[in-house]
Amino acid sequence: MTKQIALFLKSTALMLVCIMLSCNNNESTIIQKKVEKDNYNANQSHPKLILTAQGVKDIRAQLGNIPIFDKTLQLVKEEVDAEIALGIDTPIPVDYSGGYTHVKHKSNMIIMQKAGVLYQILDDQKYAKYVKDMLMQYEALYKTLPLHPKTRSYARGKLFWQCLNDSNWLVYVSQAYDCIYNYLTKEERNTLETNLFRPFADHISIDSPQFYQRVHNHSTWGNAAVGMIGLVMDDQELIDRALYGIKDLKLDSNKKDDDGGFLNKDGKAGFLANIEEPFSPDGYYNEGPYYQRYAMYPFLIFAEGLHNVKPELKIFEYKNGVLLKSINALLNLSDADGDFFPLNDGQKGMSYYTSALVTAVDISYHFGTQDTGLLSIAKAQDRVLLDDSGLAVALGIKNNKATPFSKKSINLSDGPEGAQGGVAVLRNETIELVFKYAAQGSSHGHYDKLSYSLYENGEEVIQDYGLARYVNIEQKGGGNYLKENKTWAKQTIAHNTITQNETSHFDAKYEVGSQYHSVLNYFSSDNTNVQVASAKDSNAYPNTEFLRTMAVIKDEDFEKPYVLDIMKVTSNKPNKYDFPYYFLGQLIQTNFDYKTTNALNPLGSKNGYQHLFVEATAKATNDNSQLSWLNKGKFYTLTTLTDANDDLLFTRIGANDPEFNLRREAAFMVRRKNAKNTIFVSTIEAHGSYSPVTESAINSNSNIKQLNVVLNSEAYTAIQITNVKGVTKLFITANTNALVDAKHKVTINDKDYEWSGSYYFK
Repeated sequence: MTKQIALFLKSTALMLVCIMLSCNNNESTIIQKKVEKDNYNANQSHPKLILTAQGVKDIRAQLGNIPIFDKTLQLVKEEVDAEIALGIDTPIPVDYSGGYTHVKHKSNMIIMQKAGVLYQILDDQKYAKYVKDMLMQYEALYKTLPLHPKTRSYARGKLFWQCLNDSNWLVYVSQAYDCIYNYLTKEERNTLETNLFRPFADHISIDSPQFYQRVHNHSTWGNAAVGMIGLVMDDQELIDRALYGIKDLKLDSNKKDDDGGFLNKDGKAGFLANIEEPFSPDGYYNEGPYYQRYAMYPFLIFAEGLHNVKPELKIFEYKNGVLLKSINALLNLSDADGDFFPLNDGQKGMSYYTSALVTAVDISYHFGTQDTGLLSIAKAQDRVLLDDSGLAVALGIKNNKATPFSKKSINLSDGPEGAQGGVAVLRNETIELVFKYAAQGSSHGHYDKLSYSLYENGEEVIQDYGLARYVNIEQKGGGNYLKENKTWAKQTIAHNTITQNETSHFDAKYEVGSQYHSVLNYFSSDNTNVQVASAKDSNAYPNTEFLRTMAVIKDEDFEKPYVLDIMKVTSNKPNKYDFPYYFLGQLIQTNFDYKTTNALNPLGSKNGYQHLFVEATAKATNDNSQLSWLNKGKFYTLTTLTDANDDLLFTRIGANDPEFNLRREAAFMVRRKNAKNTIFVSTIEAHGSYSPVTESAINSNSNIKQLNVVLNSEAYTAIQITNVKGVTKLFITANTNALVDAKHKVTINDKDYEWSGSYYFK
């Protein structure tokens, strides 16, 4: 007798019992629900979205035999059981991020999703009942809610102060609904869909086109929310709305959102447009890794749902498989500790240990090429998704398939076609240099053309400030962006690049900056000893061109690889240039005399300068100025080419900051005045160590004696590097014809140099 026949007879018997006993309405409902549940299990229609019916069978068959999955399951069970014991609270929304009602509704969405999964895997109805009871409370609450009382957002939600968080909620809850779908009666499903889910989806989309109808990480969440609940309910209209946006909708394209971005730009909207536009062919996301991390969850979880329910769409093949490529790109935009580089708006400390990257790693492994390097990251994350993809990872780890995830130097293009600049990461032993020559980065972009940051073994050496925000800390501006994000963090002077005439790139105007991007001159990583990235920008300031070439060089005469930085400036008139180095640590020594200031005054009055205190000043007395500092037990030395007219400034962040929103961190700055065409050349060495236990300093002095520019023409720039033992090396970079197969010949000090490729080093 087949299982299906058995279930049919069982359900028929239950119905006969009901008739014979003339059971009351309540008993009849219970039995009818049991009948529906058994019949539903027979055809296995749900779950189908993320956790699938076949996946549930496979997981149950492996339970107790898959350590990382079993551990994750136990932790989730303990978490959900604790929440069930506390009871259900769906408070009337009143707070910004970080406030009780905001946090509670956010917690509820996550717990519902987890409880739904537990119901499927453990087949324990208490979890389904918990989800059902909470959803019914939300159904009763939602139909009474006006717009959220907090008015800051350009698109207010109902449960939350912004539609973005409402979308977060529906993405998670759609998964919970799918898991308990067959537990609910038809009437219960109809109530939820009519009074909660469809109105919720309509508010996110139809009622909030300024949020939904554009290309932005916010809209991606909205698309995923509408699409995922549409997949669960088998509502093709919602699915189409998610994929393609709202049809025949007119918007004011000149209306700006709260981040300064334009709405409905070019009329492109929907999930597919949000894949097409922000991702380059290499998988780089134009807003930067912090927001790529945030957007990866809706991108991938909705894609997984589409793959499971609408396989004919072949979503993981869309745009040459860019969604899966983007996971590899994102992992490569993290330092040795897994922290994402804070390009554009990015909070430091966000890493691939976040839950969104657990999702990304598991989905990438399951639906991609089953890269065994991903398993090593999953092992470090120490948890997996409780679904089909998490099972695949758990089995891979159990079967000892994990191999190290190798991060190498990488160049990631920016723009839909890969033609809008990019980001290069140069890696040499423990040194990592992040060189940004990308496009604006949407509304989260910073005005920092050709900027960089430097790391050693996961620790910042030369920092990028990141964003000015304390995410979800209510006491700091409701957990939202602070005004200092615009007045400081986005401004050019906050970054390790050139500011001209105390004015930010593009005058800090989004509508101007978003039209332009830097251009790659060349990228070279074939030589393991010399890794180079070179790029140009001719739009940051009118009639001024920057060409920056950065190399990480491993030389047998040096303890560790060092950085060579060449910034060539060409302009049609004299300007004032400020060139900062945001070093972290304690100043140890300089080769020039400086004078500290008795009173702290701002360096300027606007464009970020108003936030810099001047702590000390000096005049360059040598053609090479040096300073050394100590940071976390390691020594570093900056050697920079200077002339007698250069001002040297020690500054500190924190001026005009009465609420102490900014971190009090230092910078060293070279100021060159009345210069038309000029060049900035510097090296940064990592060397030696200091132990507070043994109180011993090892190799605390620089190994560089002198830097010299021995050639600087339109076609070539050549830098001679002399170490303290008198050994010299020559680096020549091609400024124009930098193709990998180009042949070059130059004469320097009566000596000829010939080579093929973009640069010469010997």
